Amino acid sequence: MSDQATSNAISVPDWNPGHNLWLIALTVTLATFMEVLDTSVANVALPHIAGGLAAGQDESSWVLTSYLVSNAIVLPLSGWLSSIFGRKRFYMSCVVLFTASSLLCGIAPSLPLLIFFRILQGAGGGGLQPSEQAILADTFPPAKRGMAFAIYGMAVVVAPALGPTIGGWITDNYSWRWIFFMNIPVGILSVALTSLLVSDPPWIRSKKSGGIKVDYIGFGLLAIGLGALQIVLDKGEREDWFETHYIVILTVIAVICLIAVYFWERYHEHPIIEVRLFSDRTFLMACVMLFMVGFVLYATTLLLPQLAQTLMGYTAELAGLMIMPGGLALIVMMPVAGFLLSKYDARVMIAFGLLALGLAMLFMAHQFSLDADFKTMMWGRVLQTAGLAFLFIPINTAAYSYLPREKNNAASGLINLSRNIGASVGISFVTTMLTRRAQFHQTALTAHATAYSSQFNNTVQSMSQSYAANGPIAAQHQAYGQLYGFILRQSSMIAYLDNFWILGLSALVMIPFVFLMKRPPKGVSAAAH
Repeated sequence: MSDQATSNAISVPDWNPGHNLWLIALTVTLATFMEVLDTSVANVALPHIAGGLAAGQDESSWVLTSYLVSNAIVLPLSGWLSSIFGRKRFYMSCVVLFTASSLLCGIAPSLPLLIFFRILQGAGGGGLQPSEQAILADTFPPAKRGMAFAIYGMAVVVAPALGPTIGGWITDNYSWRWIFFMNIPVGILSVALTSLLVSDPPWIRSKKSGGIKVDYIGFGLLAIGLGALQIVLDKGEREDWFETHYIVILTVIAVICLIAVYFWERYHEHPIIEVRLFSDRTFLMACVMLFMVGFVLYATTLLLPQLAQTLMGYTAELAGLMIMPGGLALIVMMPVAGFLLSKYDARVMIAFGLLALGLAMLFMAHQFSLDADFKTMMWGRVLQTAGLAFLFIPINTAAYSYLPREKNNAASGLINLSRNIGASVGISFVTTMLTRRAQFHQTALTAHATAYSSQFNNTVQSMSQSYAANGPIAAQHQAYGQLYGFILRQSSMIAYLDNFWILGLSALVMIPFVFLMKRPPKGVSAAAH
């Protein structure tokens, strides 16, 4: 496929976007930062939303699920939609839809309407990331592409980390509705700058003159399959996974539809998603690596604030301050990684990033405890994000190395879908593991808390002395209660450590697979892309 890609790329003349490249990068990154931030900013506001709209906590969770389902369906379709409407027009339409639906979400008078507006918002947001990535890949020459993806990476990776902190501060000090209203000025600015600075390359514009042929079967299979998968991942733990009939049914539907859509699209004359791109092993492995990046990043973004607040007694603000230096470290390291990419083999950098990420997770598993201080937890996050900087940019850059540049739109949708599914799987996995491992360790610890254990009896007797003024029986009961509370906290802490171990080992196991990717092209091949 590399020879074909090279010949296709060479046949297209060089193209000048007509404006400063870095202004274009900042322009398209603006909307993506807004969209990625919105995927996590609403998490901490759910109790406020439920209270404000007189809904239950379980019902309010559909505010998140509806967005994710809609987002997941549109992501892989973005390349096809760009080829029909033109990429700039499609991108601006997504920004307008996202901004308008943000306004509607903010003024929604009821939960059903809020969920409907979130579906519209997810549809608009789903086209932003792939379009931006394709714009950067087409606008920047290979020598500068690493730095361009560094800017994009800061938006995609930093925004989820800042989302919970920003969302908590807004809902505590103002109203949950402002987490949606704050998107409006950003969206307006993004549309204005995009209109002025961004233009479609010739190989995109040339496609708009062709007739529109819609693959309805492929679209239906994709929408049903991804929608069912996202609901399973979001609701699985709460519904006890396969003990619930509708989870089983949705899982079967997702598997059948996604397998069917792969084979249908592979042999269809006008596919809506380019699954044939997976025949290039570099692109395939890039998608696998980004799945792992999403898996680990979003899993730890969930685990760390939750650990700090539920077991360490941190406030939401202090938990946000604990993870914030990690975002700052990422901002510093992204340009460094982008610069080094022009000097070193992308595969070596990816392997180094996976090693750093894995060791950071093992550091958390080894150093974190109920007695861990703020500094230790902060440095764990900093080490993790430093490793992520050496993953995101080289993987995204390598993904386009052997693809014809007219396929950049289609490739971007699949790349972002891989990362987002990885995020959903990672969150579902650690949530399930956290519950089940905590139960396991609680059972193991309480097995030793019996009247036949001299150590247990000595501990109860020692603790009872603190409550001696309440009488011997009451003192003993209070000692039992305190000891049981300690067992619950300790079992939960060990469950968190188990998750960190698993995430770390998962990253390390991926290292050998990096070298299944082809060596990055040099000379004519690289320059032609």
